[in-house]
Amino acid sequence: MQLSVPTIYVVIFANFLALSVVWLHFTRSYPNFVAARFWTASTSIAALGAAFSFTRGLMNPLLAILVGNGMLIFAAGLAWMGVRRFYGQPIPWRSSIVITAMSVCALGALTVFYDDIRMRIAVYSIGQCIPLAMAAAELLSPREGRRSPGAKLAAVMLILLSITHGLRLLVSMSRIDGVIALVDFNGFQAACLLIMVFAGMMANFGFVLMAIDRLRAEVADLALIDDLTGIANRRHFLVRLSESCARASRANEPFALLTLDIDGFKAINDSYGHAAGDECLRLFTRTVQSRLRVDDLFARSGGDEFCVILPATSLSDAALVARNLIKACRKIHVAWNGQTIPLTTSVGIAIWSSDVGRDAQQLIAAADKALYIAKKQGRDRLAVHEELPARLLRETA
Repeated sequence: MQLSVPTIYVVIFANFLALSVVWLHFTRSYPNFVAARFWTASTSIAALGAAFSFTRGLMNPLLAILVGNGMLIFAAGLAWMGVRRFYGQPIPWRSSIVITAMSVCALGALTVFYDDIRMRIAVYSIGQCIPLAMAAAELLSPREGRRSPGAKLAAVMLILLSITHGLRLLVSMSRIDGVIALVDFNGFQAACLLIMVFAGMMANFGFVLMAIDRLRAEVADLALIDDLTGIANRRHFLVRLSESCARASRANEPFALLTLDIDGFKAINDSYGHAAGDECLRLFTRTVQSRLRVDDLFARSGGDEFCVILPATSLSDAALVARNLIKACRKIHVAWNGQTIPLTTSVGIAIWSSDVGRDAQQLIAAADKALYIAKKQGRDRLAVHEELPARLLRETA
């Protein structure tokens, strides 16, 4: 196979130009997805680098060698930056710039002072291999459940790119591949470049899959999270409660359900406005959430109504949790337009049993009934759907 260098770089240019259009559209559609900006820049600069490299044989080759190859090396660095940004890691700007600058300086010296195309191939291969290998290592890291199908595909393709660069370097330096000219590569070198085009395209497809998986996960999370308070919403709560009831039925291990709301919340909205009511909900949420265990589920079921699932919790322990929440909420004072809005809460408690917890809705009804009793008794207190020892129902000071 004998392909001219300009022809190969036309293929590289077309490939990366198409990928840059895809990433540009992705970036415009999802502006908060910052990693896509790096991958857009990577493919765009790679396309420009290929365009400059195409000019070899048509004008001063120094422009193609330094600018074209320098852009292609920096494009690999930008791909690495995109992977780092995707996983929330620091961006290696300095490392990428240093690798690119050193590579360009070496390429310049091997063009102006000592014209050696094989040494230039070695410098270019090393300049590309470093960021590509670092990106592959990042993708294969076991941290944070990173091994998604897209990450695996991208990592394999980046490894293939690195191996191809390595083979190209070794064969070139050993001079077993035949004659290499500035405009016409030998068959082996041409094949290596075509493999790199394929691997680069597939690596970007892997990045696209990673982005789609991340966006899908975010959408799924949004479907289960209340947008005002940031805690679980009613849908998430009902799913978790049904699971808890099924688990309790199998293991005969009771758990507790609390229902609570802000006392007099309608009056707060009427007197101070809905913006003040929203601020009360947010502060109330933070206060309650900070006093629950990691395994407890705190959810907003609607308006100022909230629920807490307490796994493996007895009736007496649930009452103690409720008392602590009531005491904590008494300390909340929301500052609003120069005024102070005090908050209190009432809590209803229900404990799963084979009778009360036959289904989730029955357990919710029991907790709601207890909350109604607490409201009827004067608010700022707890009530249960069955008797508790008097010491646990005594008002806290």
